[in-house]
Amino acid sequence: MKTKFGIVGCGFLGNIVADAWKKGLLPDYELVGVTSRSRSSAEATAAKVGCRVCSDAEELLTLEPEYIVETASVEAVRAMAIPVLRRGVNLVVISIGAFADLGFYEEVKQAAREGGAKVHLASGAIGGFDVLQTVTLMAQAAQLDEKTGIETHTGAKGFRNTPVWAEHLLTDTEKTTVFTGNAKQAIETFPRRVNVAVATSLATTGPEITGVTMHSVPGWVGDDHRITAEIEGVKAVVDICSSTSAIAGWSVVALLRNLSSPVCFY
Repeated sequence: MKTKFGIVGCGFLGNIVADAWKKGLLPDYELVGVTSRSRSSAEATAAKVGCRVCSDAEELLTLEPEYIVETASVEAVRAMAIPVLRRGVNLVVISIGAFADLGFYEEVKQAAREGGAKVHLASGAIGGFDVLQTVTLMAQAAQLDEKTGIETHTGAKGFRNTPVWAEHLLTDTEKTTVFTGNAKQAIETFPRRVNVAVATSLATTGPEITGVTMHSVPGWVGDDHRITAEIEGVKAVVDICSSTSAIAGWSVVALLRNLSSPVCFY
């Protein structure tokens, strides 16, 4: 019996997951349906891979999937996470920024307990959650001080429509540090750009302690995220540089493969 799953969000990332399934890279799964904010996008994906089009997550649930993969948006997570989990359906999330609201995060965890389901956070554009959690656990067990932070380099255009935007960022000849603070402050300043910061803080010391520094770099394409977690005797560094968001979609594929594999990598 193959494991049924559905996809919410048929944009670039959702199509990476759907195409991977169509190509046989998820042999233990059956893609039963997709839905998206745009009906035409969902129809295009469904026609391409051969599955059902659903109007919304509620209709997708009628197909009795064991997993729903979210590749849509923070808003989609906020709208569907609790009802999905209470139905006992596992949720794979890429828009981790939804959990910047720690009250909502606690509600989601409670819904998962009530439904006997799990929330799986895809590594997205970073990864290394295992070693980051390990360092934090060591710190807690030995009552050690832990220093955790994330430093991001990205192109100037990535800061448009944010409070730090300034036209000179487009013409600067050297990198400009546009933000320094903690993850909670970063979440408040960049509500649409903080999936990585939120993921880092949840895996380690929490939003109020995890440091965040963001740089605008002339001509930079993509993002470079360097995460550091350090305690006495141990220093872990995770540094991912990517010129494409495709790595986020493929991290979902890797997560699904890991969930169905007899050998799991954590």
